[in-house]
Amino acid sequence: MLPHLPFRDRIAAGRALAARLKSSHRWRHPLVLGLPRGGVPVAAEVARALGADLDVMIVRKVGLPWQPEVAMGAIASGDVRIRNGRVMRTAGVSDDDFLAAAHRELQELKRRELRYRGDRPLPSMAGRTVILVDDGLATGSTMRAAIAATRKFHPAEVVVAIPVGAADSVDELRGLAEEVICLATPEPFGAVGAFYDDFSQTRDEEVGAILRAAGTRNAPAQATHDDEP
Repeated sequence: MLPHLPFRDRIAAGRALAARLKSSHRWRHPLVLGLPRGGVPVAAEVARALGADLDVMIVRKVGLPWQPEVAMGAIASGDVRIRNGRVMRTAGVSDDDFLAAAHRELQELKRRELRYRGDRPLPSMAGRTVILVDDGLATGSTMRAAIAATRKFHPAEVVVAIPVGAADSVDELRGLAEEVICLATPEPFGAVGAFYDDFSQTRDEEVGAILRAAGTRNAPAQATHDDEP
């Protein structure tokens, strides 16, 4: 059954997504990784329903120089860089433009790694079902980077779980993950926030509180700064 759109907020979206995942089948020692920041509240509901471990996979969108909300690629922990060739060609963006923008985003990625992880390594993924969760999927660049980063840790399978996404981007991910679960692919799509009543920015404090509540080892005690979206 299709969900009622828009979702009230990320928690409501997470509960709807959790219900779908819980009814699918039994997962192999599941680990749920939320993409900060907005994917973490959604992921928390999934992890709670599945009785799974919760953590974060840190990914940063690389936006067009003049339109940063439009992703031309993404970077992730482990020196992963993903380019969206279609967006770059349409916008006339060069590789040098991408690398310059990626370098700027790398500084924020490192800040978040320190903020969310400190010296805590990623949890073991070998032989496990890793479920990557975000609050929505537009171009898919950040999720592709998250999948690539996750593969480095030899999981048994990678599952992508999202409440709402653009149909073409969802289809592109099906060749990269063992399973892609998306509750709704409305057309026309537009922006992810259009499918939420409350799409207010998730702050560092909220991410830290969610990780602590889930019992994530060495979760951050308090926020530092929240100046970046």
